[in-house]
Amino acid sequence: MTTSTTSRPALFAGATVHGLAGLKRLRHRCEIPLVVLAGAILAVGYALWIVAIVQLFAVEPGDRLFDGLPLARLLSFLPLPTGDPTLIVVILGFAPLAIAVVRAVIYAKVRAGGVRMSPTQFPEGYRMVVEAAERFGMRKVPDAYVVLGNGVVNAYASGHGYRRFVVVHSDAFEVGGGARDPEALRFVIGHEVGHLAAGHVSFFRILFISLAYVVPVLGPAVSRAQEYTADNHGYDCAPDGVAGVMGLLSGGKYLGAQVNLHALADRAATERGLWLHVANWMSTHPVHTWRASALRDRSRPGRLMVAPPRDSAWFAPSQPAGGDPSAAWGTPAQALRRLDAAPAAREEQFGRYPGVSYDEPADALRLADPNGANPAAAPSPGAARDV
Repeated sequence: MTTSTTSRPALFAGATVHGLAGLKRLRHRCEIPLVVLAGAILAVGYALWIVAIVQLFAVEPGDRLFDGLPLARLLSFLPLPTGDPTLIVVILGFAPLAIAVVRAVIYAKVRAGGVRMSPTQFPEGYRMVVEAAERFGMRKVPDAYVVLGNGVVNAYASGHGYRRFVVVHSDAFEVGGGARDPEALRFVIGHEVGHLAAGHVSFFRILFISLAYVVPVLGPAVSRAQEYTADNHGYDCAPDGVAGVMGLLSGGKYLGAQVNLHALADRAATERGLWLHVANWMSTHPVHTWRASALRDRSRPGRLMVAPPRDSAWFAPSQPAGGDPSAAWGTPAQALRRLDAAPAAREEQFGRYPGVSYDEPADALRLADPNGANPAAAPSPGAARDV
């Protein structure tokens, strides 16, 4: 069977049949403007790189073409030893090679030590990869591997040349067992395949945004926008996996079954303050509360710089926020009275285990009213909400 040339990867074809832009409906609205800004910074960096080369290799200092020009004097503000432009020449000159080598080594290590998903090895997970690739219009099915997590819940996507691959840590993969939450795993895999489909792991994208990370706030903001885009892909694959994946990310693979999505998402609106914002600005991934808020309410794109408004909370707060005055915090006696009046726990503290039958579905707790009211009254993520 011959392969159509239109399905083959090419330099400017993009990872999907939708072209370089991918699925525009799933891309966060701030991603491309931030990438363009990062590209402008890279262009300035390489302009300085050209100046540095001229400064290094001109025969006589008085003959240097750029001597005295403002652009050349910008080099004096860079963290270079004694104004020597050698460092910028080395860093920017070898950046493309360094990126290519690092990508090759990562792929080689995964191929050498990971368990490769296939129709006969972790077939359920592999089917999720293939279905996500088909849903997003990818030209080729990406490689998929399981690696030993050693307690770390993580997954990532990368590439080498035209090859794309997804890696899932074994600890994250464990949420996919039949007695647990396979939809959470489907979301995780959809998220990672979404990175591939959106072009986030291409060589040129990584090079394009590389210099942005030396600019405070900008580099992490680009990364957070890309994470929201990948979350949109994950939601497109598995909307029922939202509660499970947010529980997994914030509570872990066992306690995640105890994490209430609404309580987590509502705190994005109530937990405020400068230092909370600084914590988000420094992060390459959206903080969990903001991320949960964006995944629960699909009418609002994920926030990059400013917390969601207070009216985005779905329920009345059950406890004071961390930024509230100390007078609002209850005494131990008050807290004990509330604990005694709270509904009994629906399942044991340590979550759900394989081979154990549970009378209530997992979402009975994860999507309940966080104040303990009738669980059936709490809307599901993505549902229309009366304001």
